[in-house]
Amino acid sequence: MSTKEDFVRKMHAKLDQWNAEIDTLTAKADAAEAGARAEYHKQVEGLRNKRDHARSKLGELESAGEGAWQDLKAGVELAWESVSEAVHSATARFK
Repeated sequence: MSTKEDFVRKMHAKLDQWNAEIDTLTAKADAAEAGARAEYHKQVEGLRNKRDHARSKLGELESAGEGAWQDLKAGVELAWESVSEAVHSATARFK
């Protein structure tokens, strides 16, 4: 069983990875043809919103006491799964 600190560190690393992937997708959106550019930027904005929601959930978990963090962990993991799927899907569409 991981500790709260291990879990938080792992989630921050994942946030850093998503930030890099979102930056890459933003660059691809900027370079896309005019017709596709708006749709790509809309998708990137959706990714940012999901990432921000996940970051917020992580903040709740970080401020939770040792006894409550396990209860919040499931919510964080659901938010993480949502962002991960969205990033994967967007990356596949941008290729």
